[in-house]
Amino acid sequence: MSRPSIPSLLLLCTLVTPSLALAGGRAAVTPNARVQWTETGIPGVRAAAVEGDMASGPSHFYLEYASGLTTPVHHHSPDHYVTTVSGNLTLIVDGAEHRLPPGSFFALTGAKSHVARCEAGAACVMFIDARDAWDVVPEPAATP
Repeated sequence: MSRPSIPSLLLLCTLVTPSLALAGGRAAVTPNARVQWTETGIPGVRAAAVEGDMASGPSHFYLEYASGLTTPVHHHSPDHYVTTVSGNLTLIVDGAEHRLPPGSFFALTGAKSHVARCEAGAACVMFIDARDAWDVVPEPAATP
């Protein structure tokens, strides 16, 4: 089988590229240097929204827990999907502890109660896909 010539590849690119441009969509790009961290009002917790508005609807954001932080039992109203970016996070759900090093994923839906703990040594950073306005709802300590 022969390899395509450079002119035929260029022709293919000119035919395909306009159809890709017409496909629509959008791009959301936030280089690390433009990520803006803000205090959340919870000691040891910072957030950086990169798409959407955390306070009013669906959003994508980073959440950072200080090294050694343990949250009280709580839940969030929106379904959310989380990837650990750095640090070692332990999630406690239904009495079971799940160690989540960088690259780990978890989803909490239906206002699932949980506790999160960032192991000592390094801050824990998570990337969160929240499907509605973000909140933190404290719960009695007996329900993780």
